[in-house]
Amino acid sequence: MFLKEIRLLRENIESYEAYPFSIPAIRSLDHLDLKSRVTFFVGENGSGKSTLLEAVADMCGFHTAGGGRNNTYDVHAAASDLGDYIRLSWMPKVSRGFFLRAESFYNFATHIEEVGALGGYGGRSLHKQSHGESFLSLFTNRFQGKAVYLLDEPEAALSPQHQLSFLKILHDLETEGDSQFLIATHSPILLGYPNADILSFDGGKIERISYEETDHYQITRAFLEKKERILDELFREEEG
Repeated sequence: MFLKEIRLLRENIESYEAYPFSIPAIRSLDHLDLKSRVTFFVGENGSGKSTLLEAVADMCGFHTAGGGRNNTYDVHAAASDLGDYIRLSWMPKVSRGFFLRAESFYNFATHIEEVGALGGYGGRSLHKQSHGESFLSLFTNRFQGKAVYLLDEPEAALSPQHQLSFLKILHDLETEGDSQFLIATHSPILLGYPNADILSFDGGKIERISYEETDHYQITRAFLEKKERILDELFREEEG
């Protein structure tokens, strides 16, 4: 592990009513100890997990719309609102890594094509691959050991089978390449990665939970086991 702690610089905050400090999980943050090479951020949309991940990317010097320290391109509203208010503690500090933001990956792929850097991504245009294939090309060709990787909803482009392929890549990099991952996700498949730390942003604070305690696991399991009953109740509520 490289990144050990994320600390909120409360002395620099002027108002907790303004975004992003109006988000309960961010407002209640003091410091966050990272205890595993693979840490998942989970929570409902708007709970603050992507906001914190983006701030970490900003403080790592990664492009906040997606990329590493050497990727420079213009994207509207790419700045982090939280980056100036957190401090990262390292042991040792590393500069290698990457921030994947699924929603702006198109812009990153365009940037790579414009600078002629396709050789570092398997030699094929990321735009000429399926969305899932382009993500796997990134993971396979760009990701290497001794680095920090920040991934915001990587499952957005990955089929269930490709999510399993990603787990294999994740395992190889973590165990053989000494890499660290912080991943914001809604995927019960990705969350099943063994020995990962899962941090929930729901309930107004950030707290560690087990895989079985996540809504992702509980709702998916309930749906698979009682699909007809759940759908019947859901549609009856809509009709009512």
